[in-house]
Amino acid sequence: MFAIRKWDPFNELSSLRREMDDFFKRTLGVTQEFIGGERAGWYPRVDSFLHKGNVVVRMELPGVDARDVDISVRGNQLIIKGEKKAEKDVKGEEYVLCEACYGSFERTLLLPEGVEADKIHASYKNGILEVTMPAAKAALPKKVNIEIEGRPVALKKAA
Repeated sequence: MFAIRKWDPFNELSSLRREMDDFFKRTLGVTQEFIGGERAGWYPRVDSFLHKGNVVVRMELPGVDARDVDISVRGNQLIIKGEKKAEKDVKGEEYVLCEACYGSFERTLLLPEGVEADKIHASYKNGILEVTMPAAKAALPKKVNIEIEGRPVALKKAA
């Protein structure tokens, strides 16, 4: 049986705000938000691409110690989490301006089918984390010819 609830427009607006915040974080690279005057989390930028038969994920982690990063694979998800620690010799009230992002982060990326997660390799250099995994041939892109009015059309080779 369904319960009758009074419609609360402010509850709807609150939900919409959370969805918009998540949208801007994902699409525009907004990396932090303020909750009660405190910074809360950040989202390192990620590039993911196929290169020479491998799935490559690069994540910008400037100022993050590689020992503070954890990488795991669960099913078809690559999970990278860690923390960027603030300088302890400067207290919060001493800042005139602080635009740097600190705190914990977690990113979960969907991997294409056929990725060999047991052969994962990670390296860290100059603030860039690079995770490489071999991809099965089925996961690699393939060309598809377009048929126009019953006749196949030859496609140009990609540059």
